[in-house]
Formats: sequence, C-alpha cells, structure tokens
Amino acid sequence: MDDVPTGGDVFNAVSDERLARELVDQRRTEQKEEMFNSRTKVTLDNLFEQMQQGEMKELQIIVKADVQGSVEAVRQSLEKLSNEEVRVNVIHGGVGAINESDVMLASASNAIIVGFNVRPDPVAEENAKRDGVDMRLYRIIYDCIEEIESAMKGMLAPKFREVALGKAECREVYKITNVGTIAGAHITSGKITRASQIRVVRDGIVITEDKIASLRRFKDDVKEVADGYDCGIGLERFNDIKEGDIFEAFIMEEYRD
Repeated sequence: MDDVPTGGDVFNAVSDERLARELVDQRRTEQKEEMFNSRTKVTLDNLFEQMQQGEMKELQIIVKADVQGSVEAVRQSLEKLSNEEVRVNVIHGGVGAINESDVMLASASNAIIVGFNVRPDPVAEENAKRDGVDMRLYRIIYDCIEEIESAMKGMLAPKFREVALGKAECREVYKITNVGTIAGAHITSGKITRASQIRVVRDGIVITEDKIASLRRFKDDVKEVADGYDCGIGLERFNDIKEGDIFEAFIMEEYRD
C-alpha cells in the first residue's frame, strides 16, 4: 500500500490487479472532488476572516466589463490593493456578459467575479448560486475598489442590498406624442411594481438604470404586473428603448443584522 490504512477503512477483494487500480483511481478522484467541494469559497464577506486564519495568500478576481478600457482600468486599480497579507491577482479579464465559463473558472480557482455595467446570463447566474461563487456587480469603478479594500481591512459593512423582483422583455416600442417612449413588455419572471427601479440590459450589457414613470395594463394604471402578463412600461429619463431589451426590476433594502 502507498500509505497506512486507518481504523474503519473497508477492504475490497477484486479479481485482478487492473480492476483494483481502476477502483483506486476512481476513489481518489472522488475524494479530491469531495475535498474541493467542501472548501469554503472566498467571498467579500468572509475575505478578512480567511486572511486572519492565514488561509488567504492571494485574492483571485475575474473582471468582466462592457468595454476593454474598463477591464484594464479595473485590473490595474485592483492589483494596486495588494498588501503584505494578501496579493490581489486578476486572473482573467473580458468584455461582455458574465457567462458559464467565467463561473467555472471562478469556482475552480476560488475566485470572485467583478462585473462593470454587465450582467450574468441565466446559466451563469444559476451556476454561481449552486457553486457558491461570489459575483459583485457595479456601475462605478470607485465603488468596487472601495468595497474590496474595505473587505480586506475587515470593515465591509454594506447598508443596502439589491432585491430582485422580476424581469420583463420588451416586445414592441411605441412613440406616443406628449408621453414619450413606451415599451410593450412581457413579464418573464417575478413581477414588476410601480415602485421598483429598472435596469435596462441589452445583450448582457447594462444600458442604464432608471425609475418607472408609468406602468399600465391596457389603459389602466396599475401598481404591479405579474409573471406571464403583458404591460406598458414608461421610464422617467431613458427613451432609447429597443425590442429585445430586458428590464430587470429591483428595490434596494436596508440590511438588518
């Protein structure tokens, strides 16, 4: 044997040595996967704790942004945060929506994903939840630098968090005199409420964030529209709506520890 067995280990008798070796390789692979899956994934919330325990020598980050210039600016700014306790290392940077391969890389590398003016696609979002990958999405570069620096100092204490309400897809665009642009939208998940904020996403890129000016079902003003229904949505400031745009409705709520 390569190493000493421990009490309680099970011995299996097999017909030939080749089968024995295959079983050993298979079980070693399963053991490695089990150890990997049980490892605590790094998040901004547990970063300082892992640094204190000596578990974090390097903070791996994947950066996705809407333009290449932002990717490089973020990479340089983040890597300058390195200190004696932990080195910040951007292992991948790219343009466009956060996708499945980004989440797979983050999971395998124990990295966090930082996004600027981009959103995860549905598969990436589901996989990140399943694998415990921390995704942080920002509109302003300074907010990201400040939040990661605070996490490294153990002072991360966000007062507000985003709560997703629902999504709608723009199916038609109407230009109405004295009113502006109205999106004929279909609610694809959750609900859209009159009080919710709206993020307009086009091909995975965040175009703008705005508030709802009008929410209608047929000719009636309504307070909310549920999954599966059609409605008309007008935004307060943004008029450059296009068919296929995705409206993400959300509210900001205060943390209560």
